[in-house]
Amino acid sequence: MHATLRTTLWLSFFAAILAAWWVMYMMSVDMDLDLLGRPGPQGQMMAAMDPRMPMYMPMANFGPLFWMWAIMMAAMMLPTLVPTLRAYEDLMVSANGTRPGWLGLLLGYFIVWVAFAAVITGAQLLLLFGGVVDMLGIAQSPWVAGGLLLAVGAFQFTRAKEICHGVCHAPAMYFLGHWRTGFSGGLRMGLGLGAFCVGCCWGFMSLGFVGGVMNLAWMGLATLFMVIEKLPQLGHYVTKPMGVLLCAAGLWVIVGG
Repeated sequence: MHATLRTTLWLSFFAAILAAWWVMYMMSVDMDLDLLGRPGPQGQMMAAMDPRMPMYMPMANFGPLFWMWAIMMAAMMLPTLVPTLRAYEDLMVSANGTRPGWLGLLLGYFIVWVAFAAVITGAQLLLLFGGVVDMLGIAQSPWVAGGLLLAVGAFQFTRAKEICHGVCHAPAMYFLGHWRTGFSGGLRMGLGLGAFCVGCCWGFMSLGFVGGVMNLAWMGLATLFMVIEKLPQLGHYVTKPMGVLLCAAGLWVIVGG
């Protein structure tokens, strides 16, 4: 019974991730974008006919843009939660963790990232109507794109990154210091872990403004790195090298622009 429930929940979890990526893909198809977030022939023709038309697309309104970001949070961040959910399952054997607590942990984590989706939606709209990014969320100036790459790269070396990554990289230590039982306990721990996760990964989400927030290949690459960064065996070895790579990319974009 317990094994069947566990299998069902894990299959549902991975199905939700796949569904989120599928929805993102279908949204890009509806917007006539390829996997790199570039407009297709129809989109290019419409923009040429009336340059103002893109400003009236759904991505210029808070509601549709927020749902796009919320779905992207599920697609990108739920895979990074796997080590944390596994760590909680270990405590279901050695401590008094429960399956409702597991679900609460998942819910709390997702609530925090949906809240972050609302924040970054507002930021994108401000940047859009300020002329800093275009309708696809791509920075209009190499100084902005390069500066963002430099900022995120430099953040990889900060104490804040070290603390947040330490919690995300070793969730068992967080559980030991903040253990709560039941669904409400799992929810509370999920909210806390989600906050640390936002502190760890916000920069990679913001890099969507460099490659395009609807560039599925770019955002998929960011997802892959965030998953690797949280793996117990590899996480500590990739954080600073990625910072060096991002800073170098930022300088290249600025100089090349």
